[in-house]
Amino acid sequence: MGIKEDTTPETINSVPICRSCGSERVAKDAWACFNRQSGLWELETLFDTEHCHQCEGETKLDWVEADALQNRRVRELNDRFRTEGLGNGSILITPGIQALGGDAVVSIIDEVRAFADFTDDNDPWKQHDFGAFEHAGEKVFWKIDCYDPNCTYGSENPANEALTHRALTIMLASEY
Repeated sequence: MGIKEDTTPETINSVPICRSCGSERVAKDAWACFNRQSGLWELETLFDTEHCHQCEGETKLDWVEADALQNRRVRELNDRFRTEGLGNGSILITPGIQALGGDAVVSIIDEVRAFADFTDDNDPWKQHDFGAFEHAGEKVFWKIDCYDPNCTYGSENPANEALTHRALTIMLASEY
């Protein structure tokens, strides 16, 4: 038995988050009743008061699709690896990029790190795992792929840094 007053089409397959900081570490005041037959506590009533453990105070809740939270975490990890080089991963520079010379390689890596032109066309899942730009008349692609820690298979959960090795490949479009 559970409380259904918060169940609406918007909350099905959704997760409550803090409206202020976006944290999932939220709570709602409630009463629970012990059910002797099941041996479990069951929610009896939910109250309006909502609390965020991250903000350490009262908040209001927003509901977001569960998949959107997964994509947000993947995006954060991809951005951190791409822009700061932090996390478990490798950067692969293709022969075409290397042939442009050392100064060009450094400049292209800087452009990849600074890339922010994400749109629905080039980033439909909102994971910041692909980009394209022009450099000295050459079209350059970069792509982040997520593998298991041994780089044998795809990562079972790219949102979990411990289970993922990110491979950032930078290439000329003509090498694709």
